[in-house]
Amino acid sequence: MAEIKIAGIMRAGAYSPNHIGNDAAIFNLVADHLRKRGCEVTIYSEDQFIAGDVSEDIILNMCREQRSIHLLQQREEQGALVINSGFGIENCTRERMTRILLGSNIPYPESLMVNTDEGVKEALQKAGFTGCWIKRGDFHAMHKEDVSYVRHPEEAQEVLQEYFLRGIKRAVINRHLEGDLIKFYGVRGTTFFFWFYPFDQGHSKYGHEAINGKSQGLPFDLEHLKSICASAADVLDVVVYGGDCIVSTTGDIRIIDFNDWPSFAPCRNEAAPHIAKAVISAIKEWKK
Repeated sequence: MAEIKIAGIMRAGAYSPNHIGNDAAIFNLVADHLRKRGCEVTIYSEDQFIAGDVSEDIILNMCREQRSIHLLQQREEQGALVINSGFGIENCTRERMTRILLGSNIPYPESLMVNTDEGVKEALQKAGFTGCWIKRGDFHAMHKEDVSYVRHPEEAQEVLQEYFLRGIKRAVINRHLEGDLIKFYGVRGTTFFFWFYPFDQGHSKYGHEAINGKSQGLPFDLEHLKSICASAADVLDVVVYGGDCIVSTTGDIRIIDFNDWPSFAPCRNEAAPHIAKAVISAIKEWKK
């Protein structure tokens, strides 16, 4: 497979808050596995990709810059193989993800999608929202303040005003779900799936895991969790994915976040060969 040339595009540091090293580690590990399979992998930055330095027709990427995503989409439309797809990455931005998951009957919290300059207290009260999460709707979270927990509609209105002043025009408001918070990682089309309780293991990006607190070990159907995540990956069009879900006291599972190519920090050594395998399979299919 020495004739296979792959461009590996790293994620810009601004989009790896508190996880720059972890994101680089999983990406480089996957590149090493692909090299062991005979592929030639050249690593680029997002800036180099935007500057036009990437000519390969097979692109493995962790891109998050809007310009990068649009370029990935252009390359796909021109026939390139792109993993994760630029369209899939865009689908994981908050408002698009919310609309797609709810529209596809994927278990997800009741949500409102709003302009940040509008009044929402009445709508939240009517919907019965008390505690809820406000998340920037236009793009991926870059700062801790891009995802905010609020305790009542009045506080929600204040946070939306702050978003508006920061230039964020759209937001998603999710009803807060009580239960065990679970983080998961998967690779579409493979047997790989890993889950754990992030609060119990001190795994955090912004500290929001403390809201649900220590897990109770609530029972749930693992195969059902895998099925929900696989369905979400299908409808969002991502191969390498991760996210968070809540398990209720009755065992119900709802996805609350879904990400294109997360850090795989607790399981990168186990995940990397599966990601490489998925890439090789996609290349074989693409070459037919």
